[in-house]
Amino acid sequence: MKTILKYLFLGLFCAVSFSLSAQTAYPTANPAVRYTTATGEELEDASEPQSAPLAGHFTSNVEDLGDYTVRYEWRVYREGQENTPIIDRFDENLEYTFTESGTFYVQFYATFVHGNDTIVFPEEGTAEPFVVSISESVLEMPNAFSPNGDGYNDIYKVKEGYQSIVSFKAVIFNRWGQKLYAWDTLDGGWDGKFHGKTVKDGVYFVVVNARGADGKEYKIRKDVNVLTGYSGTGTNGND
Repeated sequence: MKTILKYLFLGLFCAVSFSLSAQTAYPTANPAVRYTTATGEELEDASEPQSAPLAGHFTSNVEDLGDYTVRYEWRVYREGQENTPIIDRFDENLEYTFTESGTFYVQFYATFVHGNDTIVFPEEGTAEPFVVSISESVLEMPNAFSPNGDGYNDIYKVKEGYQSIVSFKAVIFNRWGQKLYAWDTLDGGWDGKFHGKTVKDGVYFVVVNARGADGKEYKIRKDVNVLTGYSGTGTNGND
């Protein structure tokens, strides 16, 4: 009889222990993000103005789900427009590229359900959305370069400091309107060659059509001076 009571007690103890442990193991979420700039740089924070396009990789990091089912939700909205989100997605993680200027917020929500038990993340009044700030666009083209192989200003390209340019195309012409070169990436440029040979010194022309994240359209038409006789920092193309 004592043996039977012993096993009954142990069984009851184990059942109670299991029940208590089940009640204390609740789901949690720890959303995180990393950003990738147009040049491939990895960022952990984008609350200070960044250049578009900026790719955001958002992860929910849900743990201890156990027997709970979960409903995920990601909302992306402009500052002051929480009730009219740009997107509202119901995936575990979110990939989103910011291509417009302004301040944006990304909020993660999760609803965990097990029977009659429901847990909501975040708790009311504790929401801390990710903040993403995208700068207004800036784009300038130089008016000269010196493709002479000295390592300085050998490539005609967009001036440093450009911001939030989401589409771009540039074409180089000679004075007779002949197309010499074209490129469509911000890190591209013209090496001063046509059919494999460096062109003669003189005035050429660049035509640029671009668009900024703020909706600004760029239609740049300007002279490009080829100055192979300059060396070192004699010409920086910043005028």
